[in-house]
Amino acid sequence: MKTVRFFGLIGLGYWGKNILRNLYELGVLHTACDSNPCTIAERKDLFPDTNYTNSFEDMLSNPDIKAVAIATPAATHYGYVKQALLAGKDVYVEKPLALTVKEGEELVDIAEKGKRILMVGHILQYHPAVIKLKEIIAEGKLGRVEYLYSNRLNIGKLRTEENILWSFAPHDISVIVMLLGEEPVIVTAFGGDYLNRGIYDTTLTALEFKNGVKGHIFVSWLHPYKEQKLIVVGSKAMAVFDDLSKEKLFLYPHKIEWKDGKIPVAQKVDYQVIPVEDGEPLKLELSHFTECVFQRKRPRTDGFEGLKVLKILESAENSLTSRVSSSTPYFVHESAYVDEGACLGEGTRIWHFSHILNGSKIGNNCTIGQNVVIGPDAEIGNGCKIQNNVSVYKGVILEDGVFCGPSCVFTNVYNPRAFVERKHEFRDTRVKKGATIGANATVVCGITIGQYAMIGAGAVVKSDVPDYAIVAGVPAKQVGWACRCGTTLKFSSERAVCSYCGNTYDMKEDRMIFCSQGKEGHKD
Repeated sequence: MKTVRFFGLIGLGYWGKNILRNLYELGVLHTACDSNPCTIAERKDLFPDTNYTNSFEDMLSNPDIKAVAIATPAATHYGYVKQALLAGKDVYVEKPLALTVKEGEELVDIAEKGKRILMVGHILQYHPAVIKLKEIIAEGKLGRVEYLYSNRLNIGKLRTEENILWSFAPHDISVIVMLLGEEPVIVTAFGGDYLNRGIYDTTLTALEFKNGVKGHIFVSWLHPYKEQKLIVVGSKAMAVFDDLSKEKLFLYPHKIEWKDGKIPVAQKVDYQVIPVEDGEPLKLELSHFTECVFQRKRPRTDGFEGLKVLKILESAENSLTSRVSSSTPYFVHESAYVDEGACLGEGTRIWHFSHILNGSKIGNNCTIGQNVVIGPDAEIGNGCKIQNNVSVYKGVILEDGVFCGPSCVFTNVYNPRAFVERKHEFRDTRVKKGATIGANATVVCGITIGQYAMIGAGAVVKSDVPDYAIVAGVPAKQVGWACRCGTTLKFSSERAVCSYCGNTYDMKEDRMIFCSQGKEGHKD
């Protein structure tokens, strides 16, 4: 197979830099893309004879680029993969394929109908030690497989956009399903969210298979040291894959003897190191994808395999969520306090040291962070998120889907004095549907913030904000327009099309009007 520079890569950060290096060394990299100019500058120093761009759309429109690798945050995978497939590109995407089964099924369907190669970066399936482990299981050296479990633990990079389940567990789910050749029939999970409420830092997922095999996956980024192990317990022997060890694969042929035919006694023997071939798993994985692109064959970890993992992740996530709300229609942390007369909607969660005062109404599926005070008589719509250290006073109305960043401030009196009683002078403030208020922003009372508006961090807002407007600064001034999905819009001839979701907007008399919903657009 001759070397051709046909590959485009988007995302050059934490893991993307490793993909960049391998594609560069394989001689197939055409263009690398990232939205951060500083990141591009750093990568250009190391790999100067590569094209760089900050426009994903420009990369997709280049006919010389036949395939795209996506190494961006998980929340963006669906949008980028869909764009690339519809542009006629083959796609390699880091795990997970998407964040919902519905999105994953749509991507697989697009790839199949368009005859595009779609591969998910489940890297361990390309690891020489895992491939060898599959061989010794198939040869019967372990006997009948009875139990599998994995530990993927670290004190490394902590994420706030996705929980540990979605960040770490896909690797082990993919390998366990591959080794057993079937999907679990029962998936349960529990975990703890200690750093950011609603973002799990540690989870334990239990799997039960139709053939009687069981297993568990323990993942955590709150662990004192790094550990990456997979253990397979068989009726004849046990195998250990230790990705952090110099020798990656070990066989433990322990035996169980029955004393007097009744008491099981373990007969331990020395472990054996199983030799495995050399090779960097990521390079082997990307070489496999390159081969699939040129030979038009189905990858080992294709979209359907990615969809299997996605279904298990979603089942585990549903299990985690159901544990929060199983006893009551809402959750209140033991350190929080809810006054009698306050009304909480189904699926709402109130976290540490927060206080909901009498007469306040909070809608369904809201998340109220740590040290939040609401009320009395405040009104919160459905699906709102109020981050730590926010006070929502009487007279403040948040419509559905409002996001309040950490330590943002609402006032209710325009000219307060400690020694002057002004409760009769409270001014109402309304934040309309879908608006976002950035961290440490201040909203002065008596104004209306329009729907889907975006208030910049640290801004001081003293007057009404139009629908979809982006405002920033002290005092806040409008600096742009935002799509419903939060992406900054660029207008051309009184019309803007969102580069992320495809929503279309028109500008009429200095007012932005929602015109039509893109194929991946925000749905009310």
